[in-house]
Amino acid sequence: MQVNSAEPSYTSSDGPSARIPVDVRRFPWIRRLAADYAYDFRSVASFFSGDPADRSAWAESIARTQAHDRRRDEISAVIAGQQERRHAPLRAREAGRLLADRRTVAVVTGQQAGLFGGPLFTLLKALTALKLAEQVARDHNVPAVAIFWIDAEDHDWEEVRSCTVFDDELTPRTVSLPARPGSDPLPVATVRLDVAILDVLSELERLLPNTGFRSALFADLRRAYTPGAGMAEAFGGWLEAVLGARGLVVYDSSDAASKPLVSQVFARELSMPGQTVKLAALAGSDLTARGYHAQVHAQDDSLALFHLDGGRRAIRQHNGAFLVGDQQFAASALLAQATERPAGFSPNVLLRPVVQDTIFPTICYVAGPNELAYLGQLRGVYEHFGVPMPLFYPRATATILDSGALRFLTKYKLPLEALQAQDEAALNELLKTQIPPVVEDSFDNAAQAIEDRMTRLVQTIPALDPTLEGAARSTLERMQRDLQTLHGKMIQAAKRRDETLRRQFIHARALAFPGGHAQERTIGFISFLNQYGPALLDRLDEELPLDLGRHWIVTI
Repeated sequence: MQVNSAEPSYTSSDGPSARIPVDVRRFPWIRRLAADYAYDFRSVASFFSGDPADRSAWAESIARTQAHDRRRDEISAVIAGQQERRHAPLRAREAGRLLADRRTVAVVTGQQAGLFGGPLFTLLKALTALKLAEQVARDHNVPAVAIFWIDAEDHDWEEVRSCTVFDDELTPRTVSLPARPGSDPLPVATVRLDVAILDVLSELERLLPNTGFRSALFADLRRAYTPGAGMAEAFGGWLEAVLGARGLVVYDSSDAASKPLVSQVFARELSMPGQTVKLAALAGSDLTARGYHAQVHAQDDSLALFHLDGGRRAIRQHNGAFLVGDQQFAASALLAQATERPAGFSPNVLLRPVVQDTIFPTICYVAGPNELAYLGQLRGVYEHFGVPMPLFYPRATATILDSGALRFLTKYKLPLEALQAQDEAALNELLKTQIPPVVEDSFDNAAQAIEDRMTRLVQTIPALDPTLEGAARSTLERMQRDLQTLHGKMIQAAKRRDETLRRQFIHARALAFPGGHAQERTIGFISFLNQYGPALLDRLDEELPLDLGRHWIVTI
């Protein structure tokens, strides 16, 4: 996807260089669906329930959600129990109690229980949900809460056991909990931290720069991440320590007390096996036919449900029965389990949103750009289960730079994405602009003159001796190579002439694209909390507009 972005904008509505908006379509990793969702919603409207840029779509989503019957007292009690166990802040508990009110609506987001909170985008998701809930309450005069769904039943331990931070030299450094032995795909919620967490905390403290915020930060971390605590429990406690005072409701999806609220969803999935997968596949085919991509490709015999007996195992259809691993169940037996003991089941990626919105009065889900693709496959699935499909709002996306890196980008009008490559091509192009024009013009004139005259010679020399034409061409090619060598030496001279520019480039690149990867997907937000303290949250809250299709470069 090509977007005309020859020169980025480096000013904002509140003054120069406070923040820089970047059109997300300039980024090579943004797929067409996410781009059109923000800039051409009509082309994807049939896959979703409404345009989040349209105020009336919010009013309609609120009306649909309030009209749908939910067991509000029970879910409010589940939330209260979780918050009591984690000693959640008062404002988070007050928000949780609001869920018992039939008028209350929710803006939901979520993520796996990444070590120490996971990458920066986890924080950005939660802040987006909080800001949207505040806006909904203000604009539509309804109680609105922000909920963070911990995907605690995910079984990808490798994805959550590590955290990457910047050290003093802006080098990405990773700390990790030990790998788990065995091959059983156990939910992360079953993992309890042991004494290894103390060594990981000590290593993290050694790696992070010594700032005025580090002591308080690690006091909070050590209260959450302690031997004996569950991995999901620690994540929830840590997230509440960071954002609970702002009213964020944290929900552990593995809580057995909440499973009876969705037992009928599990039972319907088992009663009509394969229907969810079929509906999602049809929508995926439609997306593909329109030039988009389908995120989820499930096997025809699979269900959108896992069985949790001894692990997290997929359920498949087989000759009128169900297979869980190598074990076969009669259809009626598994259906009875889902109804009577729903804690033994867990939704997969296709069913999780329906489970989420059966429990909570969700009017909007805050999604990452990759999530939009699979959510676009679910409209028919929501209808199949009789659950209102919420709006979907792309999370805030941002790169945090210090003032020096921002001044560098501003001064040289360098696009942020030019920093992603880990070679020096962008630096060389920038350095070329620093060569005095008279030198570059003289070089270009000399190169053109040599090419013109030697080309003329190549054309005429056969009149003297045809065998000399090859030698003339070789001479021209050699002269062109020599000129390129000379030009390279000019660039090297420019590098030596302005080593400061080189240092500034490397510094900005290290911050924005550690290891060549987007900062928000690589560096744990704990790294920025250590650097900036509580001002990080205040600044992000102030500087990240609810603005579709923009990536923001922010200074703290």
